[in-house]
Amino acid sequence: MSVAFISNSDCGRHDTGWGAPEHVGRIRGITQALRDDVELFQVLEHVEGRHATPEELALAHDPGYIAHLRAVAERGGGRLDADTVMSEGSWLAATAAAGCVLDGVDRAFARSPQRSFSAVRPPGHHALRDAAMGFCLFGSVAIAAHYAKRKHGARRVLIVDWDVHHGNGTQALVEGDEDIHFVSMHQWPWYPGTGAAEDRGNDNVWNIPMPPGLEPAEYVRALQEGIARATSGFTPDLVLISAGFDSMRGDPLGGFTLEPQHLRDITRALARQSESWCDGRIVSALEGGYAPERVGQGVVAHLHALAAT
Repeated sequence: MSVAFISNSDCGRHDTGWGAPEHVGRIRGITQALRDDVELFQVLEHVEGRHATPEELALAHDPGYIAHLRAVAERGGGRLDADTVMSEGSWLAATAAAGCVLDGVDRAFARSPQRSFSAVRPPGHHALRDAAMGFCLFGSVAIAAHYAKRKHGARRVLIVDWDVHHGNGTQALVEGDEDIHFVSMHQWPWYPGTGAAEDRGNDNVWNIPMPPGLEPAEYVRALQEGIARATSGFTPDLVLISAGFDSMRGDPLGGFTLEPQHLRDITRALARQSESWCDGRIVSALEGGYAPERVGQGVVAHLHALAAT
């Protein structure tokens, strides 16, 4: 199956300042790593993604909140919470981030299904229905899950989130839908302080809280077991991945120990499972990861696994 590398130049317009962990250098680290891997670069289809419409954003977010973010950008930006800021270009960046992932969903359900990875920012998995949080403005992956059901008739969607931080926003935006199963492996206790194992949402959430500093195999095993539980009696029509590369060793905002080869192995196993579930339909999107060179290495390993299966 071919793989699309989806991006949009407007994602660079979200100006958080170079002193912030979430800055445009994260995307540049990915593009540099891809240029260095000529074989992979040539295999991928490079796509300039679109912008999500307000109506599409409203599949998961309050229309008043959507309008508020647009207004903040139009007046030059501002701080939304202790961690999250907007600049004049942030509206275009955030709608592009969501739109690229929706493009990935459309490609997954095309006559010839295609996998995809969206190299986008700002990230999305902390964004709530009516509030920004943790660098995130719109919950791109949660929007994509609802979009797949609405636009393409997907009956069941699996979301796998391996960011080092709990995807509290994604959980909040899907936990009322029994046809969307959400698996989140994350450091515990850690920001944002949610994601206890007993928090099952509406019985459609599998939280996997893990301590920092374990051997990588422990994280791989725990995530694979969580996916197995979430898909017991539940065959997804689409797999969405919140790919957080802050789960790698050495990230300044996390304490997990994964290396690129472990993310490759996790992706490869999930890709093989998806072949029997849903004709291999996988849509992946960048979440965290705050050491740009390491993010690039992780993304390259992730893409190799998506393209090889």
